[in-house]
Amino acid sequence: MPQTSQPLRKLGFLTIGLFDGDNPRAGHESTLAVIELGERLGFDSAWVRHRHLQYGISSPTAVLAAATQRTSRIELGTAVIPLGWENPLRLAEDLSTVDILSGGRLNPGVSVGPPTHYDRVKDALYPGTADEEDFGYGRVRRLLDFVRGEPVTDFSGTEGFETYSERVQPHSPGLGRRMWYGGASLRSARWAGEQGMNFLTSSVVRAEESEDFAAIQLSHVREFRAHHPDGDRGRVSQGLVVVPTDSATPGQRAKYEEYARKRLPRTAAPQGPGRMLFARDLVGTSDRIAEQLYALPAFREIDEVAFALPFAFDHEDYVQILTDIATRLGPALGRPSTV
Repeated sequence: MPQTSQPLRKLGFLTIGLFDGDNPRAGHESTLAVIELGERLGFDSAWVRHRHLQYGISSPTAVLAAATQRTSRIELGTAVIPLGWENPLRLAEDLSTVDILSGGRLNPGVSVGPPTHYDRVKDALYPGTADEEDFGYGRVRRLLDFVRGEPVTDFSGTEGFETYSERVQPHSPGLGRRMWYGGASLRSARWAGEQGMNFLTSSVVRAEESEDFAAIQLSHVREFRAHHPDGDRGRVSQGLVVVPTDSATPGQRAKYEEYARKRLPRTAAPQGPGRMLFARDLVGTSDRIAEQLYALPAFREIDEVAFALPFAFDHEDYVQILTDIATRLGPALGRPSTV
């Protein structure tokens, strides 16, 4: 089997946290149970997706705050928070609070751009200012400054019985180094590197310079590191959908293969006006998936992953998939099992 220049250092997973609108608690409890399982299995990180006005996690900071009280070691991340929905100052307060509660385990990932279906939601989200909002990189820059402790006001000190700070409180000193940008374009990769952020690259990229997913993703990794203060040591995490079947039942294998088959057509060509290009889902034995991953040039240049759990599977499916990733796929990629 071909080898990377270094073994996999950090093994993570990503979940969307789906729930039934008529019984939302059960889905949220399932998500927290999956994160707890990830810690027991020895995963280094657990990441949650962010979904607004859908039946997925709408408040990842709240969910991860709960997760901090049920775990003690595993890192907790967001992949990603779309900042078009957020006030950077308020979000900085929430992120810093959760990081303090976690003991410094939070890895916030963010992205920019207008909210999905903005014309239909803008009056509820930004009444009176919808046409004036800036959804570019400046929004991330503000968040970074606030998280890193830059002043947000020229007033501090005591007023009566109240004491005021000039910067966001609580301040978590290490959080600024654990901020991630989820990028799908060469420009985003370059910008994230220039800001000294970490970089999340996933199973979706923008078909700009070519229609070769692997080549595009590799160019993003290299562009990011070429502009990062740490150079080749700039942190990159790759997120792909992988579904090992080593311990799956025949019924589960059939379900997984059908899931991948239905999603395969979207990988054939760029999709939509944004020309988004999707990677194939990897379904099979851990040894086979490891071979497929080592064949990807971007994978050979990173040592962190956050493998995405498929949408709409059952809780027991996620237990099987995570167990196989931790005990079989991880070791096949050079990271010994801790179970």
